[in-house]
Parts: sequence; C-alpha cells; structure tokens
Amino acid sequence: MPTIAVLGTFDSKGPEHGFVAERIRARGFETLLINAGSLAEPGITPDISSDEVAAAGAPDWKAVLARQDRGECVSLLAAGAAKVVAELVENGKVQGIISLGGGGGTAICTAAMRALPIGFPKVMVSTLASGNTAPYVGTKDIVMIPAIADVAGINRLTRVIFENAAGAICGMVDAAEGRKQAPAYDRPLIVASMFGNTTTCVTEAKKVLEHAGYEVLVFAATGNGGRAMEALIESGMVAGILDVTTTEWADELMGGVLNAGPERLDAAAKAGVPAIVAPGCLDMVNFGEPQTVPPKYDGRTFYQHNGQVTLMRTNAEECAKLGKIIADKVNDYTAPVTVLLPKKAISVISAEGKPFHDAAADKALFEAIKTNLDPRVPVIELDLEINDAVFASACAKALLENIAAKA
Repeated sequence: MPTIAVLGTFDSKGPEHGFVAERIRARGFETLLINAGSLAEPGITPDISSDEVAAAGAPDWKAVLARQDRGECVSLLAAGAAKVVAELVENGKVQGIISLGGGGGTAICTAAMRALPIGFPKVMVSTLASGNTAPYVGTKDIVMIPAIADVAGINRLTRVIFENAAGAICGMVDAAEGRKQAPAYDRPLIVASMFGNTTTCVTEAKKVLEHAGYEVLVFAATGNGGRAMEALIESGMVAGILDVTTTEWADELMGGVLNAGPERLDAAAKAGVPAIVAPGCLDMVNFGEPQTVPPKYDGRTFYQHNGQVTLMRTNAEECAKLGKIIADKVNDYTAPVTVLLPKKAISVISAEGKPFHDAAADKALFEAIKTNLDPRVPVIELDLEINDAVFASACAKALLENIAAKA
C-alpha cells in the first residue's frame, strides 16, 4: 500500500499527529512519521527524528539547536524538512504528505511541501489557513484546511477536522495512484498567460495549438498565476510559451496588487523554451477598492473593473519603462522567440473609443520594445487589436514555428 508522510512538530503536537496517522492506517495506508520539532522530547515516536531533519538543514545544526532560539530552529528545520521530504519523494518512499500546525509548524511543514512536485498530494491543517496563505502555498498545490480551534488535543471539534483531513489525504493519494494506471499524456505541453482582457486572444490561439497536437495549460496573469507558470516552465515540462499577457510587469513596476515579482519572464531564458511574447494588458495596473489606490496616483485615469478591482491606465513614461523591461527580458532568451505587437489595442479597454485608449502611451510602449530588443529577435507588428482572431492566429503560428526551429 502507498505510504503517507506525517510531518510535524511532535514535541508540541505529537498526539494530534499520532491520531491522524492512526486514522490513515485505518484506511489501509502505511505512514512514515517525521518529527520537525526540536524544543522538547517528542510526544510520539518518529520514524525520522528531528536530529535527522536538522542535520539536513545546515552543517552547524547542533549549535543552532543548542541555542534553542525558536526562530532559528524553525528556519533550520524548514530547510531540513524540505530536503528530507524531497528525497523521500524522489526515491518513491512516500506517496503523500499531511501536517498539522500553528505558526511555526505551518512554516516548517509548508516549506517541505513547496519542495515537492505539483500533483503530489499535500494537506496542511493550520491555524493560519483562514488568513493570507500565499507565503505558505507559494506556487504549489498545497491544500490548506483551517484548524478552526488550535491544534491542541483531540476533542469533539478537532477530531472532526483531523479525521476529515486524514480522509482527504487518503483520497488524494488514491487518486494519484489511479493516475499511474491511466494512459500517459502524450501531447507536448504549451503554457499561456491570460487575463480577462485577453481571454478571446488566448482562446483562439489555443484552438490553433490544440489542432496542431499540443496540450495548452492557461495561467491567469494575477501574480500567483504568473509565478506558477514560471515555476512550471523551469521544471522542464514545457515545450512552448504563449506569453500573450505580460501585464504583471505593470503591477510590479507601479506597485499594483497582482505583481509576479521581478523574475517574471525569466524562466524561458533559464529553461531554453521557445516562446512568443506580446504586451497584453500592460495598459493597466491593478488595485483594490478605490480607496486603496495610493494618493500619489490622484488625477490618473481609472476604470472600475468591479467593486473590488480598480484599474489604473499606465502613461507614456511608464509604458516606455515597461517596454524596455520586456525587451531586456526577451534579449536573454536562447531558444527561438518572437515578439508580436497588436498596434490597435493591447487590451479590450485600450481600443479606440474605450476608457483606456491612449495612442501616445501605446506608441511609447511599442517603440521602447523595438528600440531595446536585440536585432536577432523577430518583431511582428499587426494593425489589429489583441483579441482579433487574426492576431491570435499569428501568435499561435509564430510559436509553432519557433518550436519547430528548436526541434
């Protein structure tokens, strides 16, 4: 039977992890108990001790543990747990992982889960699950279950939460094992970036690419989506990149809420994957409700996308900066890449007669891209809106040509 890793701070939450392990075994699965707690003796006997976990974290682990500084210990054990668990998974010794924790336990155990592949079953029961989970989940598919009450004993409430969590990880592992018996995916993978304002373009391009025999995985360009796409590109699983929607760089530059970090657009260069790049939705920066927009942007052009999203139009100066950023990133690509420019509109709302139409800003963007781009990179300029079917088809065909050129 498959083995499920039960990872946690057994010095403070041993019986709780023991309860979950027992419920997992009752469903016919094996368990491997990994202790990541170091401030006291474990409440249950682990299969892998905290010393083994700490030793994987740093050469001076004994000195760190001897100081008994909680913050230091959490960092050490997070690094060690990530290495230990990743090695177990790589060697096929565990097929799923579950953890329970408060603040420290969540930091340690989700660090280990983030080191595991997408698709590998991961469940974290946490007192932090109802808040901002982005730092804990990152770009991985970690299932966060709110603990509701603290992870402190087995009672009428925690028993239900823990039993459900045990059932969840068992079901996920069972599904993962079932996939091993299914026919392997034989279509090469293309990733695409999309926003609401570029949906039509990506949908049309996707049809062309699928007809050519590819599977297309679409990521929302909402910050976390861009980071997840970059991580998948770096994994080596991707044959091509349809990066139509580079809008996250507008948020990165201007302090918007949907930025993907300064590494956005780097993965293609690192992995050597053929790509096309377009300036989709670089006309907009995303903020929350109107009152959340920084005062320094008073007097700018805004569009209320919905009650929770306020869009700000990028001006010519900002677009010139964005164009240079995009060009500089693309210049590092080693695999075939093409830049496509939709001269009439880079989003639905930047077309003529729409709220974000600004011909001067668009011109500054296009000129900055062309001026700073390495001459070896082809640029296709089309007098079309980004969501025109002809532009979408041109993006797909250019990508197919680049993939073929690398083959």
